[in-house]
Amino acid sequence: MTVTIFVPRDAASLALGAEKVAAAITSEIAARSIDARIVRNGSRGMFWLEPLVEVRTDHGRVAYGPVKASDIKDLFDAGFLSGKAHPLCLGLTKEIPFLRQQTRLTFSRCGVTDPLSLDDYRHYQGLKGLEQAIAMPRAEIGAQVTESGLRGRGGAGFPTGIKWKTVMEAVAPQKYIVCNADEGDSATFADRMIMEGDPFVLIEGMVIAGIATGATRGYIYTRSEYPHAITTMSEAIGIARAAGILGLSVLGSDHAFDIEIRAGAGAYVCGEETALLNSLEGKRGIVRVKPPLPALQGFLGRPTVVNNVISLASIPVIMHRGAAFYRDFGMGRSRGTIPIQIAGNVKYGGLFETAFGLSLGEIIDHIGGGTATGRPVKAVQVGGPLGAYFPRALFDTPFDYEAFAAKDGLIGHAGITVFDDTVDMLKQARFAMEFCAIESCGKCTPCRIGSTRGVETIDRIRQGIEPEKNKALLVDLCNTMKFGSLCALGGFTPYPVMSAMTHFPEDFSPAPLVEAAE
Repeated sequence: MTVTIFVPRDAASLALGAEKVAAAITSEIAARSIDARIVRNGSRGMFWLEPLVEVRTDHGRVAYGPVKASDIKDLFDAGFLSGKAHPLCLGLTKEIPFLRQQTRLTFSRCGVTDPLSLDDYRHYQGLKGLEQAIAMPRAEIGAQVTESGLRGRGGAGFPTGIKWKTVMEAVAPQKYIVCNADEGDSATFADRMIMEGDPFVLIEGMVIAGIATGATRGYIYTRSEYPHAITTMSEAIGIARAAGILGLSVLGSDHAFDIEIRAGAGAYVCGEETALLNSLEGKRGIVRVKPPLPALQGFLGRPTVVNNVISLASIPVIMHRGAAFYRDFGMGRSRGTIPIQIAGNVKYGGLFETAFGLSLGEIIDHIGGGTATGRPVKAVQVGGPLGAYFPRALFDTPFDYEAFAAKDGLIGHAGITVFDDTVDMLKQARFAMEFCAIESCGKCTPCRIGSTRGVETIDRIRQGIEPEKNKALLVDLCNTMKFGSLCALGGFTPYPVMSAMTHFPEDFSPAPLVEAAE
């Protein structure tokens, strides 16, 4: 009987030596004349255990990690192909606490299947949602998405069903589905994990979106810094075309839909939908004035759905299991599950998919295990470089769009960066302004000039130059940027700056003078 060994090939595991591990396993299999095969799966999202090697046994998949190439001979000697004990043995993969506590809907196949095996995808309920959608009227598909309560997972939290309905009702000779895979926030990797670990779910979600709105063309816009994701998605699109999932007749139906990939140069502002569309059209990536909305005049001036990877990848399970099933997870107006990405100075960094509603403290202390340094947590930033800094006093805040907004924060793409008590929050505020100044497209004055003046003002505060006057000026600059910027880059930069000033005022004191030695 052939033994199946799983070695991930996503970017995170490759960075940690997975290719060398796979090569060492291949050599050992050949040297021992063992009947075994290696499947290059995606990551399970437990990065402190990568490379995570799994073996399929009669009792289930057994995990070992983190594995180095130098560990392979010892693992074979210990009988790891049968799931035998070893210092690196973690037991049954599904029983690892970090995984066992999750509710994996969107990521149910990630790390489980061969990303490029359509047979694997079908075996684990893939294409069920598309098959349901093909048999339904367009309006009913959109109604299911609306009833599910799905909101944009890219950061804005806009109801997905409303956007689809607008495009569906628009009259035009051509409509488009654009997937925003320009994942540029710090501490975010969910989009990449889907594209590298379960690409067919994104393809399926985009096809369903096309059928629901009458769009026949789709584009995945990602960044050139994601070469592994681009390669995997390109191969998956080719496989989907050959299988009739994409093309003139989707699964033999009257619906046509096809997908192309476009890679941008990595401008942060191209994560904003209108700047993305300009870049996709071959223009400079700058923000457009709205209205008109992209849903009415988007790519090439035609009605366009612009959705994030996770939004689209959540569609298949909604169509397969039903809107009520998905809506039952979550709290308030935040329905379904959210892939929380935990990074920074944290013990257990990785992706944790769960229903909305966990408190920030549960996520940081219980799931993340506190800081990697063992020092106290001073602050966490939620929502990427434009997210607010939350102190421990706000750790009772539930992970929910409205709950975070009520505390002057935002969930964004659900990336969390953890900092211990050695962090200087004035430096973090300065970084936010500097980041905005560098990444600004330059179209609007509040963002372009306000961020530059923000850096200068924070420097004066640090130098002790009229600190109170400059703090007041910084607040004024933040208000101007928040309410006067064309897009979220300038509009959200005040969140980290103001939260740092509000919650960590002690860090906004002038630097102490060092007295000269007598």
